[in-house]
Amino acid sequence: MTPPLTRSIAHVDLDQFYAAVEILDFPELKGLPLIVGGRPDSRGVVCTASYEARKFGVHSAMSSAQAARLCPQATWRPPRMSRYAEKSREVLAVFERFTDDIEPLSLDEAFLDLTGSIQLFGPAEQIARRIKDEIYRDTQLVASVGLAMNKYLAKVASDLKKPNGFVIVPPGLQAAREFLAPLPASRLWGAGPKTTARLEEFGLRTIGQIASADADWLARRIGQQAAEHLIALANGEDDRDVDSSGGQKSIGRENTFAQDLHELDTMEKELLGFADEVAARLRHKKIRAAGMALKVRFSDFSRISRAYTFDEPVDLAEPLYKAACELLRTRVNFGGRGVRLLGIAATRLMNIEDVTGTLFTDEDATRKRSVAKAIDHLRARFGDDSITRGRLLEGRERNTGTPTDRKPNE
Repeated sequence: MTPPLTRSIAHVDLDQFYAAVEILDFPELKGLPLIVGGRPDSRGVVCTASYEARKFGVHSAMSSAQAARLCPQATWRPPRMSRYAEKSREVLAVFERFTDDIEPLSLDEAFLDLTGSIQLFGPAEQIARRIKDEIYRDTQLVASVGLAMNKYLAKVASDLKKPNGFVIVPPGLQAAREFLAPLPASRLWGAGPKTTARLEEFGLRTIGQIASADADWLARRIGQQAAEHLIALANGEDDRDVDSSGGQKSIGRENTFAQDLHELDTMEKELLGFADEVAARLRHKKIRAAGMALKVRFSDFSRISRAYTFDEPVDLAEPLYKAACELLRTRVNFGGRGVRLLGIAATRLMNIEDVTGTLFTDEDATRKRSVAKAIDHLRARFGDDSITRGRLLEGRERNTGTPTDRKPNE
């Protein structure tokens, strides 16, 4: 058992999360090379690949077309975000048994500050192991855990022995340097492929070599700020706190299309699906949005973003969809260009308990929210495709015109 650390930070990362949930729900997928993401005949990307698929070089954020070339025998599944959000909430419930200092990074990973929990639950290592064990007991999901005195070290540690890893970095800067020294420079936050290639040109291939580099010498080659940042991390220094303020800025959904879109009606159909998914995620998180943003990327790769503010915070698809369509119709200058990417994001998020109600109850919104929650439940149980929405805007004529038939406001 390791002695208590000055700070005890855990990084918990669910292994192959989306794929693991698919395998959990469909056991026949176990052992197969599985890819969750857009189909290979689209411009989609890989969300998650099972370890069987990763053996062929498939990884997250890779284009689906490239993944299909590397692993043509893969089984493909479209992402089911509402289901993943449901399992993520189950994991969060495990975290909350041991600490309130939780910083979610995504649905499948989070930082936990266990320092204040030691007096109640025992040594940090014991707490971290309990969290790992209870995640599996309650959700049948496997997590890899890193435990260290700061966030950077914990993140590196959790990734070292995946899947099903549990790595502790002993306390103290000397121990941290010894832990980091043999690792490749690419393990440093901020050292992307270009930076790593430049460091290698200077003979700096490992974190230990960077830790020992002369700061002035390195600053002349990569810049003062970058040199200070990398040398500090290479020496195990990271003073950032776990941010448990719930500072998520937006919840969004976007898609890059295999064929550029030209028909406004087709774009609005896409927005309808996006609004439905974003609204479901808002309700899952028990938050509402006071604003929304529309994102458009054209065929020439230029892009724009347009914002909208609601009179009252929302968590239903209808207001999100109406706002997105209004922005698309009145504030986007297409200039004859097709649309390569389209997306929406709910912004200015707030917890439901922080939303100030109106003087009179909106019975229509209450009814629609009850229906939406019932749909959420059915989709979580039977799949996202079990219920689909028709057009939300009642009474509006179906528009079959093209963007160039309209005169946008800007």
